[in-house]
Amino acid sequence: MFARMKAAILSIGNELTLGQTVDTNAAWLSQRLAEIGIPVDMHITIADELPEMVRELRHAAQVADLVLITGGLGPTDDDLTRFAIAEVMGGVELALRDDFLEQIKCFFGIRGKSMPDANRIQAMFPVGSEPIENTCGTAPGIRARINDTRVFAMPGVPREMHVMYDNCILPELAAEQGDAVILAKTLRCYGMGESDIGLKISDLMTRGRNPTVGTTAQQTVIGIRIHASGANHAAANQLLNQTETEIRNRMGSLVFGVDDETLWSAVGSLLIERRRTVATAESCTGGLIAKSLTDLPGSSAYFLQGVVTYSNEAKSSLLGIPMEFIDKHRPVSPEVAEAMARGCLAHSGANYAISVTGIAGPTGGSAEKPVGLVYIGLADATGCEVTRHQIGDTCTREEIRDRTRKIALNRLRLKLISQESA
Repeated sequence: MFARMKAAILSIGNELTLGQTVDTNAAWLSQRLAEIGIPVDMHITIADELPEMVRELRHAAQVADLVLITGGLGPTDDDLTRFAIAEVMGGVELALRDDFLEQIKCFFGIRGKSMPDANRIQAMFPVGSEPIENTCGTAPGIRARINDTRVFAMPGVPREMHVMYDNCILPELAAEQGDAVILAKTLRCYGMGESDIGLKISDLMTRGRNPTVGTTAQQTVIGIRIHASGANHAAANQLLNQTETEIRNRMGSLVFGVDDETLWSAVGSLLIERRRTVATAESCTGGLIAKSLTDLPGSSAYFLQGVVTYSNEAKSSLLGIPMEFIDKHRPVSPEVAEAMARGCLAHSGANYAISVTGIAGPTGGSAEKPVGLVYIGLADATGCEVTRHQIGDTCTREEIRDRTRKIALNRLRLKLISQESA
């Protein structure tokens, strides 16, 4: 992999280790470092305990060329980052910087307040380190060296950290990295499990390869991550595009989008592109499919209407299905799913109609029709096809509804693709 240095990120704070605050700083810094070609090997979250901070900082300085620290620079007794840095630098003393003490006093002064004595510690820095100006708060950062490893400590407040990194740290790192960059893209796939997808691209996932390729699974959507490193943007982009093309060739229609794209946004884009419309008739999903399609800007171009026919009476009155038909076949059946789709298509005038009927649980199942049994209908001018899905009684109600939504919308996506290519 092309890279001139490797980094570690240390996030300090009891609020992080206790789960009271989500660490967004590490993710933000990793993304920003990738933009200048610096890969991050480690994210380490540490409580406000000096021995643990010293141990992890010492280890990070041994394995990384660059260590970025966020948090622990405040004025209270649990803000120990400066002490940890001083210890790992060889047990050096803290020295007061009068110029930074004046900056902190001015910060309070322009707000009509006097600086509390506790804030004096924020103007003290390990001997041999340098302060980093904080233009947004009272906590200056710290620039230090531990052997050959550079260390930058920044406040944990995201806005203060962002400004300090962009104004003071990024220019220094970027100048050394030149035009180096790491480009990232994630291909979103649906319709195959993570292990099977992994087998299809196993040779592309070989360690040490550039670009690196990996997979993640999130609620039945599989992401294939590509990270391409290069001496400049053009070189990295060429590598990324080559690997993306190879993956798409192997995955085919399993790939529905990139990065943050969802199945419903992919379907919406296809409907607009094909100038087609859709309507929905939902029972167990309770309008979730319609909501997903209409959450998107511009959805009025393709979504005509949605009905939630939860009861048998609603199926009859809103979709024109005779009650005796429902009584004969029962609400959760392929026959009723087909009747719902056909009725929705006729009543809406849409090009496509999706219907869903099933048992979302956790109650209501039986040996014959267990929780997680779902029938999905998809109707258009050529006819109606109903598919049966046993999602599983180990899934929660929310998971069953979510997976039903994805299966239904993926079926419409594949239908749109196949009709365009026909």
